[in-house]
Amino acid sequence: MTEVTTVYDRFTELTKRAMVAARDAATSLGHDFIGTEHLLLGLAQTAGVASEALRAYGIELGQLRDETARQLTADGVSTTRGQTAKDALSLLGIDLAEIRRRADETFGPDALKYPRPAFSLQAKKAVQTSLQQAVDLGQQRIDTEHLLLGVLAETDGVALRVLAALGVDAEAVRRSVIERASGA
Repeated sequence: MTEVTTVYDRFTELTKRAMVAARDAATSLGHDFIGTEHLLLGLAQTAGVASEALRAYGIELGQLRDETARQLTADGVSTTRGQTAKDALSLLGIDLAEIRRRADETFGPDALKYPRPAFSLQAKKAVQTSLQQAVDLGQQRIDTEHLLLGVLAETDGVALRVLAALGVDAEAVRRSVIERASGA
């Protein structure tokens, strides 16, 4: 039997943390998907080359989060916060708050976070591109800088619009990240 290796198997611990932070950012903003903008938020709040590069361009997490929310609201993206599912369960007489309380008690806080947001097509492409970015830089593992390069390469993603709205030149960030990652 051959072992199947996925792109996620190549993530460093920092990159895994950034992915969790991206999911949490999407959830906290009430989005039922993870887009490039959420990946950017996750990277900005996770230690590593990516967050250092973003901070070097004056990008602060709060303003990044605010601009992300503004861009998505302007696009007509609603904040679902899972309300439809909650309402449906309530109509069936299921007390979601009680289920969450018992799950937290049994499995630990926030063990029951459902539904988990799915990746947008652009975010999937950014993650896939991060592998090629790592290979191009002579790395076997995907670190935060490679994921940021994948996000910056996804021209259809909201992340680039967020950066532009903040007055940040994405190409300059890309060059800076490559320079940092290559140790130049």
